[in-house]
Amino acid sequence: MDVLSLIFLSLWIMLPAYIPNNAAAIFGGGTPLDLRYSWRGNRLLGDGKTIRGSVSGISFGILAALLLNATNQPLSSILSLELPIFPVVVILSLSIGSLLGDAMASFLKRSLGISRGTSIPLLDQLDFVVGSLLLLLFISPNWFFETLTLPILITIFILTPFLHLSINIIGYLLGIKKVPW
Repeated sequence: MDVLSLIFLSLWIMLPAYIPNNAAAIFGGGTPLDLRYSWRGNRLLGDGKTIRGSVSGISFGILAALLLNATNQPLSSILSLELPIFPVVVILSLSIGSLLGDAMASFLKRSLGISRGTSIPLLDQLDFVVGSLLLLLFISPNWFFETLTLPILITIFILTPFLHLSINIIGYLLGIKKVPW
């Protein structure tokens, strides 16, 4: 498989996990997901993780996967590349796992007393990838191992920090994010 095909396939597979965090940032606000509860003197997640943002993020991740499924056949033919179909459990695992991974990183940061918006390199760029892949591995191990080859996983882990930073800079410039990371 050539490099461009590998990159395209990796992005295709991860799009339902990439979309939720962006949609949560755009459509978030309102009631915090942690309902303002604290643990050991620190908020569980903080104000950045909201119920509306989570529902929006998961919904847009699901929509992205459904759109990919709908365009799978024509794109596979045009690109001469076998693109995977996303079964329902995979769609849910990628979309929900993405936000779970992000929430777990927020929990870790809050419990260490690290304030919202403070960047921890690689944790902030890969938390949602790790969350989505771990949930996918747990919920649908067959699809995981059939679809996510080692070259695809390596590509995902190399590309994601650059994509994440680029999207965050755009969000910052548009006034959606308070910090560019």
